[in-house]
Amino acid sequence: MIDVHCHLTEEPLFSNLGEVIEEAKKSSVEAIITSGIGPADCEKVLSIVDKVYIYGSLGIEPYALEGYEQVIELIMRNRERVVAVGEVGLDYYWGKKETREMQAKVFREFIQLAKSLDLPLVIHSRSAGKYALDILIEERAERVVMHAFDGSAGEAARGAAKGYFFSVPPSVVRSEQKQKMVRRLGLENLLLESDAPVLGPERGVVNKPSNIAVSAKTIASLKNIPLEKVLEKTTENAKNIFRI
Repeated sequence: MIDVHCHLTEEPLFSNLGEVIEEAKKSSVEAIITSGIGPADCEKVLSIVDKVYIYGSLGIEPYALEGYEQVIELIMRNRERVVAVGEVGLDYYWGKKETREMQAKVFREFIQLAKSLDLPLVIHSRSAGKYALDILIEERAERVVMHAFDGSAGEAARGAAKGYFFSVPPSVVRSEQKQKMVRRLGLENLLLESDAPVLGPERGVVNKPSNIAVSAKTIASLKNIPLEKVLEKTTENAKNIFRI
């Protein structure tokens, strides 16, 4: 199993990084991609990336874009040390209405950056799934992971038709929306993510990368297929898109 999206630099994970990694390894997690959000956090991610077990992705929250130019510089300077651009995208939940134009402008910049560097994109699209997909398609984004997508199953299918991947967090066990998405999409478009320390199986409980096992089991159950098949295909998908 590969955890394609989490935040190891956030507390309480960062202070207990050794234990978190050890638990992940014991749970058969073979690699983790941790995402930086904002300049300071991206620097922190770069400090723990080893490209053996911990891989890095650099981005910024769409509702807090201050310093996004620094993030672009960090990505360009560290092209060989990161495996993706992200998370980047749109947020219509936290982001104020008057910021939407700026969000879209910056999102387009990051899409073109990823294309120019031949890196995949990890997309944040809270309450903005349709609009994020519209921009990705307009900009001809090539390698896309929709992280914790909260849009409709129909919108997810539109992205899947373009070859986009959708990473499934452990909160799928308590989310009817995510369950509908998993049922609708083929295994060839699915990945496992924890989004630790949030989006765990239990609301309000600190999530860990080891919990992607819950995502995998839930996918197998919803699709009525062997767990082994889910583990094999999602791992293959992750290795292909992130080239790890």
